[in-house]
Amino acid sequence: NATSPEVFVLLGFSSRPSLEPILFIVVLGFYVVSIFSNGIIILVSCMDVHLHTPMYFFLANLSFLDISFTTSIVPQLLVNLWGPQKTISYEGCMVQFYVSHWLGATECVLLAVMSYDRYAAICRPLHYTVIMHPQLCLSLAFASWLGGLTTSIVGSTLTMLLPLCGNNHIDHFFCEMPLIMQMACVKTSLNEVEMYVASFIFVVLPLGLILISYGHIACTVMKIRSAEGRRKAFNTCSSHVAVVALFYGSIIFMYLQPAKSNSHEQGKFIALFYTVVTPMLNPLIYTLRNKDVKKALR
Repeated sequence: NATSPEVFVLLGFSSRPSLEPILFIVVLGFYVVSIFSNGIIILVSCMDVHLHTPMYFFLANLSFLDISFTTSIVPQLLVNLWGPQKTISYEGCMVQFYVSHWLGATECVLLAVMSYDRYAAICRPLHYTVIMHPQLCLSLAFASWLGGLTTSIVGSTLTMLLPLCGNNHIDHFFCEMPLIMQMACVKTSLNEVEMYVASFIFVVLPLGLILISYGHIACTVMKIRSAEGRRKAFNTCSSHVAVVALFYGSIIFMYLQPAKSNSHEQGKFIALFYTVVTPMLNPLIYTLRNKDVKKALR
């Protein structure tokens, strides 16, 4: 009986069939706006020479990551919301959780890298161009993508090797590694240890580095005497702080929920927020609060 199923059934929001048509329209709208706005950020960052700086290099990486992350999940979600068929092939499910795990881990590291860039810009302004030289920026971006890929290959492969014994119903709208682990009919101690270690390295540690960076930034800003100087420093960081708050806020809120029967349903909507809404809000936050980007767009 220890055979992998040919297809998985993504239950998603099937318990609320009247909600599915509304969700389809909302998710499709958010997805189109997300692809368009993130694509514009990448295009502007590449074409405008005034935006050829470390900050916009990392922002273009974040936008490309957001496009890839939503595209790995949303098209399948739209298919399942549109019709009665709620299935995804075994291979499609494997690809989905490999890619989503990779990009989720990469975003955690990339946000920490962006906070270090803001630290260098505000706390070491006279040495900024020396510290954040192009080779370092490329190395940090490459390390972010490679680190996320490495943890995805290790964790996802260990999960894929688990025997599922014919169980093929996933109570979510996409294939997520912890839910696949719950379907296994053997002990998953090794997988759980790997998941906890990876969560510490790629979630807790980057968050700690972000908090340390902004602790130093806050101390530096407090020492600025002029109100105009403090305002400029605040504007430099506010967009990144908002993006970090959205990303980590939704993750923390989801994992701090009490273990009640309705908490899993709430978890689906929170997951919908960080997979669909957050990637759409990121470029809008940077565009609306950034004079350089608005000037480049004009």
